[in-house]
Amino acid sequence: MDRNMIFGGNPFGVAIRLALISIVVGIVMKALGIDLSNFFQRINELLRNIYDLGFGAVEWVLEYMLLGALVVVPIWLIARVVGAARSKTE
Repeated sequence: MDRNMIFGGNPFGVAIRLALISIVVGIVMKALGIDLSNFFQRINELLRNIYDLGFGAVEWVLEYMLLGALVVVPIWLIARVVGAARSKTE
């Protein structure tokens, strides 16, 4: 395996390209108000918001499912008992 295959080209050229791309991305991040002091704090907030959003949806679904189960399960149970009693008499 040679260096060009590992780095994707001349290592010096790759280092220059990575440095230029890093500068551009750094400028964009600074314009968005993200700097080194609050980068990890913002990542933590993002992950917490995604976590809360996901479990908020699960909580919403469970609430409606339990509410519907208050009606559906007793009706299903009655139908099963009546069906079992009807099949025994026949």
